[in-house]
Amino acid sequence: MSNEAVQPYQRIVQDVRDKIRSGQWTAGTKLPSTRELADEYGVAPGTVQRALAELRTAGLVYSHQGRGSFVTETASETTEDSTARALKRLEEQVADLSARLKKIEKGRSD
Repeated sequence: MSNEAVQPYQRIVQDVRDKIRSGQWTAGTKLPSTRELADEYGVAPGTVQRALAELRTAGLVYSHQGRGSFVTETASETTEDSTARALKRLEEQVADLSARLKKIEKGRSD
């Protein structure tokens, strides 16, 4: 997907996810303010609010009125779990494809 196809709020969501995944932002880290994020990304504050709402729904951040938004305790665990599940699925797909390839090669040798 090209950068033009990504909505501005999605870019913010992905950047926050990447910072959590990389360990740059850990549990309890305070995110920059809505105004700071809006300035950084060159977007309206409403766009930042939409990104934060999506991150809250995903369980990656929580917000306190007047205090800001913070990385949840489970955010890094959640991203690690999803990575582990994705790797497990890939391993299963590779095993399945290997079995299919063996059947095809066996059929050719007969």
